[in-house]
Amino acid sequence: MNMHHNSRIASTTHSSLIHRARAALTRRFATIAGRDAGMSTVEYAVGTIAAAAFGAVLYTVVSGDSIPDALGGIIEQALNTSV
Repeated sequence: MNMHHNSRIASTTHSSLIHRARAALTRRFATIAGRDAGMSTVEYAVGTIAAAAFGAVLYTVVSGDSIPDALGGIIEQALNTSV
């Protein structure tokens, strides 16, 4: 009976340790996730601003006279090339 009693205590202690470890890990992951929750919003905002700035620069370059003239020259040269 003593051996059975000791194994039951060991089983209860083992179960308690697993429960406490699981609770500690759950709290740890919740803390980590809580700190990182706003990062995706900030990264999204910075990415949106960068994309808008890149679009503005690209529009300025393409709407200028130099790009259409250069593309026209390349196309004209390609059409006038003899095979």
